[in-house]
Amino acid sequence: MKVKVPAALKYFLLPIILILAAFQTTLAQRNKPIDKAATRQTKALYKNLQQVAKKHTLFGHQHATEYGHGWNGDPDRSDVKSVTGSHPAVIGVDFSGFSGRPPEVIKAAKERVRQTVVDTYNRGGVITAAWHFSNPVARGGFNWVDSLSKPAVKYIIPGGEAHEQYKEILRGIGEWAHSIKGADGKLVPIIFRPYHEFDGGWFWWGKPHASREEFITLWQFTVSYLRDSLNVHNFIYAFSPDNKFINEAQYLERYPGDKWVDMVGMDNYGDMGRNRYAPDTAAIKLKVLSDYAHKAGKLAAFTETGLETIPDTTWWTNTLLKTMKTYDMPLAYVLVWRNDTRSPTHFYAPFPGQVSVPNFLKFYRDPYTLFEKDLKNMYRRRFLGLF
Repeated sequence: MKVKVPAALKYFLLPIILILAAFQTTLAQRNKPIDKAATRQTKALYKNLQQVAKKHTLFGHQHATEYGHGWNGDPDRSDVKSVTGSHPAVIGVDFSGFSGRPPEVIKAAKERVRQTVVDTYNRGGVITAAWHFSNPVARGGFNWVDSLSKPAVKYIIPGGEAHEQYKEILRGIGEWAHSIKGADGKLVPIIFRPYHEFDGGWFWWGKPHASREEFITLWQFTVSYLRDSLNVHNFIYAFSPDNKFINEAQYLERYPGDKWVDMVGMDNYGDMGRNRYAPDTAAIKLKVLSDYAHKAGKLAAFTETGLETIPDTTWWTNTLLKTMKTYDMPLAYVLVWRNDTRSPTHFYAPFPGQVSVPNFLKFYRDPYTLFEKDLKNMYRRRFLGLF
């Protein structure tokens, strides 16, 4: 039997129905990559990082398998593996060599990074890519140099005089992204972290050199062009300011919007021993971004940290682990910076004989931390690993 709804009631119910529909759409978009056409492996990695973070955090190291303290280019080697028997769970690479150099140098850099990415994927590890992007309109490299640099953001966004040049650089990244295929023939997912530490002034894309609107436009265009124009569907996009915030409003000052970000993170060296030991302060900042990730349906991570030369023999458990465990925070990974092959003092992970090795082994054995050998099926939708 048909029930006739009075016209007045229809007008009353319509706004409620529309609100519920919008709410359901919002829920459907949460906890998923912002790229609806993301590859199966990319969607699986996103979901598995989310699941693992409920009880664990993956440990990462920048350039871990490319080179280390006193060595370069050894196959299947890392300083972390030399100490623990396992590579880090997350390997950091960099797109720094993908532009601003002669064509043959760019080609070699892309191949070197491609091989690192594919090898990591084939072993079951996770890859994140930073971008120390050489200034495309001025000398000075990626750092801001007062006498050389130009505020390139306004030049490369739509309408800027170097916009076509920027699109060409992105086309090079897109072409590379389509070339990174594992032994299974699938495209390798990458956690792409462009324009990091943008709230500082040391990079040309930093806060003093670009307005809020310019930075947001740059971010949104970069994601849109890679995803929608170049059909790059194996990137997870990570947003990571430095530690210059203490609340959500400050953290989100240059946030481009939930439609443009998959992961929220933070780079923090200052509170972790570089300027002061303030693990409680660092924990509060991590909680700010972790709480926002929960609210917005995003991944959260401690995207960069470390203590150069690691002179503190208990830093791994008394500072880093303490920071991450202060609150109940689902953090997908924590990454420490690189071990320079030439410098005797520029290193952030221990190597055999380094003074923090005993404490790092304690950190390694803690059930909270996961390394590469702990990972199972990170690129399959049904997560079968037992931790």
